[in-house]
Amino acid sequence: MNILSIDIGGTKISAALINPNNQLTQHTQITTPASASPRQLYEALKLITSPLKAHADAVAVASTGIICGGILTALNPANLGGLKDFHLKQTLSTLTGLPCWILNDAQAAAWAEYHYRHETISDMAFITVSTGVGGGLIQQGKLQLGKRGVAGHLGHTIADPYGPICGCGRYGCVEAIASGRAIASQAIDELAGHDAKAIFTAYHQGNKQAKEIIQRSANTIANLIVDIKAITDADCVVLGGSVGLANGYIELIQTTIAQQPSALQVPVLPAHYHHNAGLWGAALWAREQ
Repeated sequence: MNILSIDIGGTKISAALINPNNQLTQHTQITTPASASPRQLYEALKLITSPLKAHADAVAVASTGIICGGILTALNPANLGGLKDFHLKQTLSTLTGLPCWILNDAQAAAWAEYHYRHETISDMAFITVSTGVGGGLIQQGKLQLGKRGVAGHLGHTIADPYGPICGCGRYGCVEAIASGRAIASQAIDELAGHDAKAIFTAYHQGNKQAKEIIQRSANTIANLIVDIKAITDADCVVLGGSVGLANGYIELIQTTIAQQPSALQVPVLPAHYHHNAGLWGAALWAREQ
């Protein structure tokens, strides 16, 4: 069947058609509404699905936030304007007239990346470092969702109990230190007001402050990965997201992990599907339901 796959992120909403031969076509994207009120998100979804729905047999969605029973709730109010109890599945079924399956975006990406590697691994973690930090866990070939959709929200584990407050309300979450938003928030003086992309540019130009900020982010993710290895004994950890896939970032993480006890070291690999992992994972999930 033809799948209309949608990826709802804190920065952009992407959509594409994925045909029965797993070819991705008609890829399009729009900016996520700044406040993402229920009405604004509804209008954005209507806009992006209208030209594609006639060519699809089903809808598959990867969305930031907690997904439980087809309902979307933003764990971090800074993402999607703090939407709570948004009936995402019902909304998209009504907009398109098609059956709909929904996953958290990082869970969907984890499923896509696992499928790419499933012949050689059975246990894997996926981490996306982008606007926020998300994750997904595969154990014995099964995607872990949790009864309430929270499984794999690795960005809201604690990296530094004395660290900055996270949008979720906890102090020192991985997301509050390592994410693109966090990278930008740490910039002062000559880098004040710059986004993560600009700070990476300064990093590659040798800017001392940028080096410290990026290194702190990478160290935080490296320590998270070592924790994941200790808890799950994962075969590998796959890294994605605009920060995670930024030039030189994965090498910083690998260098830090190489200094850890050998039993807790684990291969860290770049996402095969790059920035489309959510679209692919949601479609693969829908085909198997």
